[in-house]
Amino acid sequence: MEATTMGSLFEELARREAVARQRIEEIREQIVELTGLLEVEEDRLSRLVITRETVEEVVGEAAGTVEDLAVEFDRVDPGASSGVAGSPPIGVLTVPPWRPGLMAAALPTAYRDAVEILADAAAPMRAGQIATAMGLEDTAAKREGLRSKLKRLVERGWAMEKEPGLFTLTASATSEPSGEPGGMASSPVG
Repeated sequence: MEATTMGSLFEELARREAVARQRIEEIREQIVELTGLLEVEEDRLSRLVITRETVEEVVGEAAGTVEDLAVEFDRVDPGASSGVAGSPPIGVLTVPPWRPGLMAAALPTAYRDAVEILADAAAPMRAGQIATAMGLEDTAAKREGLRSKLKRLVERGWAMEKEPGLFTLTASATSEPSGEPGGMASSPVG
């Protein structure tokens, strides 16, 4: 009887040992998974910190440009001043509303490139066509990002959407008082 009890005891210990080993393996797998999740979140945090620091830097540098914009608005519309209708909004306006005398050079690079491509186009263009002309990858993300920029150009009077998804420059943005197409800067011919 004692041999049977000892055999059962050893079997029970072996079974418990196997259960403990299995549990240790499961915990190790969880640690690997959690380590991967931790790395992903640390990477995300790093990107957010860099983005915040970059925005703070840009906004810090742009604080002077808000005053410069106010001076520019006053030059174009002498009656405009801070707190008066027609004055520039507080903050940074990356795409200024189109107005006579404002050239595409006043736009951020991606917007300026889109305006220049639309100025050269014989017909309205889709975001994907413009993205390709800009040398961007033809991916959904690039097209959607550009479509957002094109819609902003529409909102600000630089472009119009002839049909859903078909963009062209507005008649007013295609020619400047000097007769130059698209508001592009040009040098005088001697």
